[in-house]
Amino acid sequence: MSDFYKPERYLLRTLDPVHVGTGGNRLGRVDLSIVREPGTRLPKIPGTALHGAIRQYAAIRYEKLQCVGSGQSKDPDKEHCKEPQCPICYTFGYLKGQDGGQSGKVSIGDARLLLFPVYSLAGPIWVSCPSVLAEFDIDSTITDNKVKGTIGKEHLNLGWLMLEKEDGTFNLPDHVPPAIKGRAVLVSDKLFSQIVNSNLEVRTSVSIDPETGAAADKALFTYEAIPRAAILWLNVIEDDFSGKFPQEHEMAAKLKHERPLDVVIAGLKLAEMLGVGGMGTRGFGRVRLLNGESQQ
Repeated sequence: MSDFYKPERYLLRTLDPVHVGTGGNRLGRVDLSIVREPGTRLPKIPGTALHGAIRQYAAIRYEKLQCVGSGQSKDPDKEHCKEPQCPICYTFGYLKGQDGGQSGKVSIGDARLLLFPVYSLAGPIWVSCPSVLAEFDIDSTITDNKVKGTIGKEHLNLGWLMLEKEDGTFNLPDHVPPAIKGRAVLVSDKLFSQIVNSNLEVRTSVSIDPETGAAADKALFTYEAIPRAAILWLNVIEDDFSGKFPQEHEMAAKLKHERPLDVVIAGLKLAEMLGVGGMGTRGFGRVRLLNGESQQ
């Protein structure tokens, strides 16, 4: 494989509930729903949301706040620097208005569910399914309406659902924390989506009238989120066709960054403190990177 083309797969663990909304209200149990895969109805964190957050946090790490966002402001002081020696503009690209611009050197995919935490009488359980594990080239089988794992005896409840146990074991990808591996179970693809959507975190909030200190009239709303301790995965593809990453940049040299993927990892690591998605001021959004060679 060329040194200029490098696909990487990263695992994330949610430290807080994560809410990436669909941008509107809907009828039903929840007013503000989260983004889902159209075919499976499984929640995800879109690559568009991750790309913007990672760029912002990498720019903070590099002290290049001018290079945050789309860079399309009419104020020259708020445009991207567009310098060829800027690691942020080099990695994520920039716009020059009618004069065109430069595409980024990384493609950031959606963060999709690998293991989903569910309450049971045996304690917290992390659930996966064969189609998810197949993304990691892991073969696994499970009978419909049964559960496979080392937790429990003849039956195991996953939330409200009681399932009969099936003998056997299954493998999980590297970098999944050992404590979670020991409490992971496998269910069928059919059940996985139902279990996930029945156990999402749902919160209710209300706007407070500042004059009365009481709840404002008709201001009650509910919203859902991917719960804390979920394990997600995403693909990041580096396509550095020019091979001219500015390693001599002062901050890049200080952080020992040698390629665009190092800049992406730096941004992902800050998401552990600054978060992704909405409701960040209400205790939502923090995610932790579980693998990645760069330590900065």
